[in-house]
Amino acid sequence: MNANGTFGLLNDGSTTMLSILVFLAAGTLAFALMIGVRAREAVRRRAVRVGLDEEGAAGRRSLRYSWVKAAQQLIDYATRHYAMSDTKDLKVLRHRMMQAGIYNPRAAAYFFFARLVLAVGLAFVLFLVLPMLNVTSSSTFWLLVLGGGVCGYLAPTFYLDKLINLRRQEYRSGFPDLMDLMVVCADAGLAMEASLDRIGRELAHSYPALAANVHMANLEIRAGRTVTEALEHLGDRLGLEEARSFATLIQQSDELGSSISDALRVYSDDMRHKRLSRAEEKAYALPAKLAVPMMVCIFPVLFVVILCPVIVRMATGNW
Repeated sequence: MNANGTFGLLNDGSTTMLSILVFLAAGTLAFALMIGVRAREAVRRRAVRVGLDEEGAAGRRSLRYSWVKAAQQLIDYATRHYAMSDTKDLKVLRHRMMQAGIYNPRAAAYFFFARLVLAVGLAFVLFLVLPMLNVTSSSTFWLLVLGGGVCGYLAPTFYLDKLINLRRQEYRSGFPDLMDLMVVCADAGLAMEASLDRIGRELAHSYPALAANVHMANLEIRAGRTVTEALEHLGDRLGLEEARSFATLIQQSDELGSSISDALRVYSDDMRHKRLSRAEEKAYALPAKLAVPMMVCIFPVLFVVILCPVIVRMATGNW
């Protein structure tokens, strides 16, 4: 019993000593790692201060950085190419991008690059997916792949058309308000430059895209363009016939020496009348647009509800 008790005490002591040693070793290792991390962080901060970031240098040697650099060089080359090119199609593309609110000088390069990537990428995806869907016919397979490439090629154009339509709806909704504010500014005795500046700030929350274009017209006037030229460029960017008529109105009032305030008031009334006419036109077209959904979705349900009891009685013979 004594010997067993002695051996138990020794075993307990050795276990305790082993636990203490393991704890000290783990604590020492953790402390050493913490010191190393803190030292590395301090070195990195000093390197950032002197512009010698090690991670940045390592990133420049990475494959991802090489791909990004190559893509940037390709986009820069395409931008210079399309900037020097002055063909009719490219002019139309730049004009459409301005109407969509895209003013980036690299926009044309991004547009054609997106066309290429989407066309090749969608065709390649269909090339991989169609065999999994058991499309065995060769003619159908290649026709679908070609159709996917064409859809990818046309997708940026559709997206640009959607942006133009959204912006044009905002311009058409906000232009009568712009004319009302123009009349108020003219009655208050403000010049055209001051009026455009004030109107741009007032419309910034309700119609941000229209306010941005008005601000650009104001900057053109400050840069030395005449009011007529700035308003003509505004009409081209907006793509509205009302804006072009407004520029013509200001030019004729300036040339003939008539009152701009009276001309703006008459034109503002005309804009409000046109907006009301568009609202009435949409309201009158609503019954015709609802005819097809009603015939497809509502009338069949009514027929089923009305004829179902009759059909059940005919089937059961209970009249």
